[in-house]
Amino acid sequence: MDVDQYENFPVASVLVPRALRAPIGIIYQVVRTAGDIADGGDWSAADRHARLADFRAGLDAIAQRRAAPIDPLLFGKLAGVVAQYRLPLAPFYDLLQACADDIDTRRYADRAALLDYCRHSANPLGHLMLHLVGAATPQNLADADAICTASQLIGLWLDVGADWKKDRVYIPLADLQRFDVTEAQIAEGVANEAWAALMAHQVSFARETLVRGAPLALRIPGRLGFELCGAVHSGLRFLERIEAAGYDVFRERPVLNTFDWCVVAARTVNMWLSRRVGVQTRSIEGNA
Repeated sequence: MDVDQYENFPVASVLVPRALRAPIGIIYQVVRTAGDIADGGDWSAADRHARLADFRAGLDAIAQRRAAPIDPLLFGKLAGVVAQYRLPLAPFYDLLQACADDIDTRRYADRAALLDYCRHSANPLGHLMLHLVGAATPQNLADADAICTASQLIGLWLDVGADWKKDRVYIPLADLQRFDVTEAQIAEGVANEAWAALMAHQVSFARETLVRGAPLALRIPGRLGFELCGAVHSGLRFLERIEAAGYDVFRERPVLNTFDWCVVAARTVNMWLSRRVGVQTRSIEGNA
């Protein structure tokens, strides 16, 4: 669970209301700490699981309203945020499950398995944000799940090569077989027609999922809603960049340049002012 892989919800940026920056910062610190256990250092798998167990004990202490046995300062801060905003602890436990998955799971059999991983690794952040702003309605939570899942998928498709070096393949094995792509091709960075068809399939699903959740940004008022509009359009722009590269994410990881960010800004403002999602699936400059 790489918290820097893709920011699927705004995290303590200048557009986030000042009152929320501190609690978001504490939540982010907790998530990063858990992520570092799963991915950082030279610990063995057993050591990582033991540290995650300690982390779980800290969450259990918050649930039982007692002092945490480990890292009392961090968990004390989190306990204060949980109490003040009446946050559920389930999203934090879900994040721990994602960390355990990162230790033990290197391949995903099918899309359902990958989406279950996203449910634990990405969606909890959206839930926590909605609870912080008092907007955790069933529809909002469902749309947040779509945005967070799509954003995580976009990050995974951008980092196929980097993840391979960590012996991780997030493209479902069923899809690799369906499009006749082997892991050897990933290892060698072969972006042939079969690879392009495979990635077009992944990009299409990520786009559809992101667009499905996009109306949430128009229901959240103020600067946070505006930033969510930006998150939607930056994700869509990354997908366009993957397409423009012929789905070759091996030679050079697609990035957004100054012009791209201007496109994102223009689309964000248009979405916010028009109060319509109005998503364009092609870049405004044509095939670029």
